[in-house]
Amino acid sequence: MNTELYSGLSAIRPPWEMEPRILKLEVTKLTNELQKDTRWVSDMKVKETVAYVFVTVQRNMIDLILAVNNPMTWHQNNLKLNRSHYSILKYGGSHLINRIQQGYGAGVYFNTLVPFEDRLIKYGIISTSKLITDLLDWDTLYVSGRLHKPLMISYTFQVKVLHQTQDAGLEQALKVNLQSAIHATLLSLPETFTEEELYLQIACLSYTGDFRMFLGEDKNKVNNIVRPQLDRFRNLYSDYLNRIPQLEWNCKTAKYQKDCNMNNQLHHLNLLPKKVQHHLYVACNKDGRHRDMEDVMRALANDIECGDMVTLAVRDIVWQSSWSQSLKGILTAGIYKSLKYSFRKIVKMTKSMKTIR
Repeated sequence: MNTELYSGLSAIRPPWEMEPRILKLEVTKLTNELQKDTRWVSDMKVKETVAYVFVTVQRNMIDLILAVNNPMTWHQNNLKLNRSHYSILKYGGSHLINRIQQGYGAGVYFNTLVPFEDRLIKYGIISTSKLITDLLDWDTLYVSGRLHKPLMISYTFQVKVLHQTQDAGLEQALKVNLQSAIHATLLSLPETFTEEELYLQIACLSYTGDFRMFLGEDKNKVNNIVRPQLDRFRNLYSDYLNRIPQLEWNCKTAKYQKDCNMNNQLHHLNLLPKKVQHHLYVACNKDGRHRDMEDVMRALANDIECGDMVTLAVRDIVWQSSWSQSLKGILTAGIYKSLKYSFRKIVKMTKSMKTIR
C-alpha cells in the first residue's frame, strides 16, 4: 500500500451505538480492510488518474465511488488487475466500458457484489469533470445527492493527484452542492420548521422521484440516515445556515423561522443549480408565453406553489437518472448479479415495511 498517495483519512462515527474502545477497534479494522481491498487504487498509476474516493461502509457492504481523471485508462488498468469484477462487457475492452459509462445513466460505472473476506464491495467510477458538473448543476443528482448526507459510516480518501487549481475546483463544487441543497430545501419547507425536519428534507432530495424507493429500498431509509446522525448533518450545514440572513433560529420554540417575502424567495431561486432552474423554466413556459429565466424566477418568487414546483423539478431529475442508471446496471453487473442485488434490496425493503407496521 502506497500510503504517500493519501493526504487524509477521516471517519464518521457509525449511526449505531458503540463503546469508544470497540469503535476504535472497528475503525482500525475497516481501515485496514479498505487499504487491502483498494489495491486497484494503490497498486496502479493512480497519480495520473484517481482524484477522490467516497466510501460508505455498512455492516456487510463497502460502497465506493471513485472519481478518476481518465476513466478509459483507469478501466484499462483495472481490467488487467481485476478482470473478474466486470460483466460480459469486459470482452469489449476499456473503450466499450468507457462508452457505456459516459454515454448512459448518471455517468457512473459500477462493479458490484465483489467478494472480500466477510463483506461485499460495490465500487463505481465517475470522471472528475462529470462529478464537478453534477455537484454544481445537479445534472443527475446521482452522486451529488449522495454527498448531501454525511455518508453512513464513511471514509473519504483524498488522493493528492490533482493540480492545485483543479483540487480547489472540486472542493468548491462540494461546498456549492451543500449550499444548493439548503436553498432548494428552504423553498420547500413551511415558514417554521425543526432542525430535524430541515435535514430530513435535505436527505429526501436525492430520493424524491427515485423509482427504487417504491420497488426495492428500505422504507425507513431517510429516517435511518438522518435521526442517528443529526450531529453529523449539523457539522455539514450549520456554518452556512448561520450565514443566511433570511433564516433565524428561535431558541424558545427550538425551530427555524424563514422570511418568505418575494425578495428572499427570489434569492433562493437564483441560487438553485442550473438543471433545476431549467426544469422550472420549461414548466413555467408550457403555456406558450416564452418568458426568459429572469421573468420565470420572479413569477415563481410570488407563487404560493413555488416550493411544490421546485420539488417537482428535483423529482424529474432524479426519476430520469435513477431509471437510466438502473437499466445500465443490468449491463454493467450482468443478469445474475443484477437479480441477486435486486433480491437483497427487496428483502431489505420487506423487513422495513414490517417495522413500519
